[in-house]
Amino acid sequence: MPKLSIELIKDYLLTLQDQICHALEQHDGQAKFREDNWERREGGGGRTRVIENGNVFEKGGVNFSHVFGKNLPSSATAQRPELSGCHFQALGISLVIHPLNPFIPTTHANIRFFIAEKENAAPIWWFGGGFDLTPYYGFEEDAIHWHQTAKAACDPFGETVYPKFKKWCDDYFYLKHREETRGIGGLFFDDLNEWDFETCFSFLRSVGDHFLPAYSPIIEKRKHHPFNQQHRDFQSYRRGRYVEFNLIYDRGTLFGLQSGGRTESILMSLPPHAEWKYNWHPEPNTPEAELYEKFLKPRDWLD
Repeated sequence: MPKLSIELIKDYLLTLQDQICHALEQHDGQAKFREDNWERREGGGGRTRVIENGNVFEKGGVNFSHVFGKNLPSSATAQRPELSGCHFQALGISLVIHPLNPFIPTTHANIRFFIAEKENAAPIWWFGGGFDLTPYYGFEEDAIHWHQTAKAACDPFGETVYPKFKKWCDDYFYLKHREETRGIGGLFFDDLNEWDFETCFSFLRSVGDHFLPAYSPIIEKRKHHPFNQQHRDFQSYRRGRYVEFNLIYDRGTLFGLQSGGRTESILMSLPPHAEWKYNWHPEPNTPEAELYEKFLKPRDWLD
């Protein structure tokens, strides 16, 4: 892989980080991102940006990292043992936004590039990422808009792309021990190298460029929605599910910790407050029950 290609990816990711942070600050109207630049002892580093205690965002992070080393961690080679012992580079953006208002969903997005190299062998590279939405109180119009935008990101690359990566997202963001999805999904893809490099990179940019058009209208529509302590309590309870997924299943969290990444940057994805209750279930015919009945099951939102 030419160095120039990696530099192009890095330039795009840093620019996208700037754009997303600026837009979120505009939505909040008060809080600003603070920035930490860090270095990784084994090679590489990153640029972490965190927003906290704002008018709209209780906590959020938009992180860039570019790390490299002599051996890929086990989370990256579990499905591809042939990559053990490879030199690697990994760069990407990962973001998680936890709004204050329970009627604004939590969101996550990640776009990344990996390259692994061994002596006397051609480099192996791939792209991955996507974005997903985790509502606490569901609105069908928001879910439809989210998936329409996800489909628009995929449409230039073929009619099978959105259904494939939508299903992959539903399957990936699934809490097996709870038998429920984390939210309403979106897009998820990994090991993407089936097209040529330029097409794969173009798809990565399309996914990255469609995140704000997917999320911003939902923020503006819901940020003034009235809420009370009951709504906040349910939000804290559902945030517990978010913690469970990230600490048990999330490959990005595992890769970051196993590769010696910066712990504060990796765990910025966790909400500021979460709660667990023993064997709790929502009352029937309530908005809380509706979340389970309509929004925490895989569904074709565009049908």
